[in-house]
Amino acid sequence: MLIRSIIQELENFAPIQYQESYDNCGLIVGNAQWECTGVLCCLDSTEAVINEAIENGCNLVVAHHPIVFSGLKKINGKNYVERTIITAIKNDIAIYAIHTNADNILNGVNDIIASKLGLINKRILAPKENLLAKLVTYIPNSYMEIVRNALFNNGAGNIGNYSEASFSSEGLGTFKANDQANPFIGKAGIRHVEAEKKLEVLIPLHKKDLLIDVLKNAHPYEEVAYEVISLNNVHNEVGSGIIGELPTETNEIDLLKNIKTTFGLSVIKHTALLNKPIKKVAVCGGSGSFLIKHSIQSGADMLITSDIKYHEFFDADNKLIIADIGHWESEQFTPDIIIEVLRAKFPIFAVLKSKVNTNSVRYFI
Repeated sequence: MLIRSIIQELENFAPIQYQESYDNCGLIVGNAQWECTGVLCCLDSTEAVINEAIENGCNLVVAHHPIVFSGLKKINGKNYVERTIITAIKNDIAIYAIHTNADNILNGVNDIIASKLGLINKRILAPKENLLAKLVTYIPNSYMEIVRNALFNNGAGNIGNYSEASFSSEGLGTFKANDQANPFIGKAGIRHVEAEKKLEVLIPLHKKDLLIDVLKNAHPYEEVAYEVISLNNVHNEVGSGIIGELPTETNEIDLLKNIKTTFGLSVIKHTALLNKPIKKVAVCGGSGSFLIKHSIQSGADMLITSDIKYHEFFDADNKLIIADIGHWESEQFTPDIIIEVLRAKFPIFAVLKSKVNTNSVRYFI
């Protein structure tokens, strides 16, 4: 199996187009055309992890955090990033990062945090805009279902918990083929009038090119008329953080104890307790201070995240509790998601979880 096949499955799960503008997801080192000997999944692709991959005969490391986040001007081994890259290149190890694109999907990094806490009625906390489009086309009546089904089968028409959503209306299409054309219906040089249906269907923008190809292949006409209209609508399944509800209300201390046990924590930094029951909980793996206002506006009783700065704790403003559980701690289960995705697709292929603890933070208790 080629590395590109594994990358394709990862990007089917978390489209790379969903990464944040500042991020560096994708294949960082290596060649997608290499034959893959095994996959090692981790949170951070440090030099120790690359050596672990070598020892286990894996030539692809799939990490959550990109080892190269901003540009490198020199690679001479002066820091851990450069040493990692040098070790990977010398040993033909490919490194792939699946970072904020995995954060920004409903069943990604934040979902596993929410699931560990038993949250129900989960939804994206801060959905993103400008990720959807409307595909409009015109189809002869007899081919309507053929074209519509082809689009549905390739990811068009999905809205939340609903699939195969579309709208159609009837009308008359006209066209006149010239002598160089090979019309499906009608004759060259004569205007033809055909009973057609106008099909409108929602599509994710990252699948636009694929769905246009699907449309052209399924449509009987030599020249296919279509429009792609970008939409400002929010994409409710793509965005930052997740908010959900506990099955039953719990008091603040009991929830903090549960978090401490579930995530194996020695300490939790948090704002002042508000002495009220907790029902609605927002979560964000990694740095989530930018979601404090979203959490308050969504009615969350607690936001569980990490990397909160001193003055950002004030932003809770006695409207919710902020619990900072640590960056590594909040994302420690991310490799499990990657492994689950790959093993489901490649059940007899070697997909391993790194045993290296890459947490760079220590606590003196």
